[in-house]
Amino acid sequence: MLSFKYALEIFGGIIVLFSVIPLIRHDFWAFRVFEYPRIQKLFLNLLIIILYASLFQISGQFEKIFTAVITANAIYLVYQIFPFTFLAKKALLKASFQDEDNQISIISSNVFQDNKNTAGCLAILEKNSPDLILLLETNQFWNEGTKKLGETYPYQVLVPLENTYGMLLYSKLELIDSEVRYLIDEEIPSIKTQVKLASGKLIQLYCVHPTPPVPGENMYSTERDAELLLVAKEVKDNNMPTIVVGDLNDVAWSYTTNLFAKISGLLDPRKGRGFFNTFHANYPFLRFPLDHVFCSTDFKLLSLKRLENFNSDHFPILIALQYEEQADMEQEEPEADQEEKELAEEKINKVTE
Repeated sequence: MLSFKYALEIFGGIIVLFSVIPLIRHDFWAFRVFEYPRIQKLFLNLLIIILYASLFQISGQFEKIFTAVITANAIYLVYQIFPFTFLAKKALLKASFQDEDNQISIISSNVFQDNKNTAGCLAILEKNSPDLILLLETNQFWNEGTKKLGETYPYQVLVPLENTYGMLLYSKLELIDSEVRYLIDEEIPSIKTQVKLASGKLIQLYCVHPTPPVPGENMYSTERDAELLLVAKEVKDNNMPTIVVGDLNDVAWSYTTNLFAKISGLLDPRKGRGFFNTFHANYPFLRFPLDHVFCSTDFKLLSLKRLENFNSDHFPILIALQYEEQADMEQEEPEADQEEKELAEEKINKVTE
């Protein structure tokens, strides 16, 4: 039992270390990647507390300090993920009435480029029939395999690529002034377009998929952070009802995602509703909320769902929003303080100067 006690103490120390590392505001992947598994860290942390307190007497000074530290770490982790639980205040309010002419539904799905199950993907899209579809990691194979969508989605922005950063955007609603942009990297596209609702109201849509800070992709989060913050600044300046959708390769509770929300003034519909973990579809214990939809305070929520998997490593996510003229008067827009604005500029300048 003594060896098990030592094992719990060592493992507890590792969990605490992995919780503290993300507090270091460095862009190197080893500091940023530990932001992802906060739910998992909390689960393991609580398990260690239960086992340690149940099996061993907490009498010595070291045992008391160890128990206090891992308990404090559990409280900290609860604090970090609490805004995404059902107990927290909802950032985006639920629509209280139906206005079909001002509604928009979107499915965003990272299909996993090597996945060949286009039929499964099309079946899910047909079943849910959203107004807009954003497919990510789409190459020429996926471009050919989803051409059938053109029958019901006449407005399209198609950017098939073989580097896992291709994008296919299909829309039933008219797209206006569509642009394919390469904000940071000439191989990483994003899409900016206006969408005309049935009422005639124009909204701004951004589709993004920056690189993740992991070995083999990008050793630093610098480019991901800069791309998201460039979009955030543009959103703040355009004064249009806005939606940002895509695989941000960042978790909902990270410092960068929080900074993005504050700089842009956009709301996260998951706050107060749940995690909606979309990756990794094949490993239930290792799932994180990487696929995002943010919207301005001009919208209210109709529905938000994680859909079935079709052999991708991501689950698709479906959101339905309603534009309301008075919605911005009823919802609180996130705001960045001066220090956060300066940090955002610093991150952007790292890759644009």
